[in-house]
Amino acid sequence: MTLPPEPGDPEDRGTLTIAPAVVRKIAQHAADQVDGTTRAERRIAGLGLGTHGASAKVGGEGNDVDLVLDVALNYPAPVRRIAGDLRARVTEEVERITSYRVRDISVTVSALLPDIAPRVR
Repeated sequence: MTLPPEPGDPEDRGTLTIAPAVVRKIAQHAADQVDGTTRAERRIAGLGLGTHGASAKVGGEGNDVDLVLDVALNYPAPVRRIAGDLRARVTEEVERITSYRVRDISVTVSALLPDIAPRVR
């Protein structure tokens, strides 16, 4: 039986690059898990096209990333607390999964949506 060769120095093993699109998806998923966030209706030219959750943009360089989040919240909502929860949760998840350092997160609340029961049952 032949054993595989021992791995060399870490520098000889190659590199791992995580694309900004992957960081964006991780940030969006983490933001959607925060209590108080909700899905908003997507409309173009007055036509309903389903719903969407948080959206994110990723910037930065090297191992430092900057994130811009756009979210909808349930109304009424403690906006400051939820924004703080968003920053904490998204930072934790992005850093845990990618090992990138989150340098900055900007949060824009684009909608406050009441939880309305349907009229017809």
